[in-house]
Amino acid sequence: MTPLATQAPAEVRHREHPSPTPHTAVMVTSVGTKTIMITVPEELLEEIRAETGEQDISSYIAEVLRRKLARDRLGELVAWLEEEYGPITDEERADARREMEEIDAEHARRRAKRDGDQAGTAS
Repeated sequence: MTPLATQAPAEVRHREHPSPTPHTAVMVTSVGTKTIMITVPEELLEEIRAETGEQDISSYIAEVLRRKLARDRLGELVAWLEEEYGPITDEERADARREMEEIDAEHARRRAKRDGDQAGTAS
């Protein structure tokens, strides 16, 4: 059996990345998906490994790509809504920020309570 890297077309396998940052090639695979080769900066790969461990890099990257796609689609929706109804006013933006801050504060309170509850049951 030939290694996965030699199964990729030559133009994909040997494509140069224009960035001057050192990169490491990573194979991304999971059940039910295609194997691709990506290039990531070494320091980014080290951060991902620190977060996920070697076993979860593919699923981590897949999740990041899903979130990026969802964010892109949300951006398209915002553009369409602004085209349809006009841009968001400064007042609406300020109201939304205040509401987000309230939600963030509530999440922080719940995390602190959960962490405190877990610390209490661990002792």
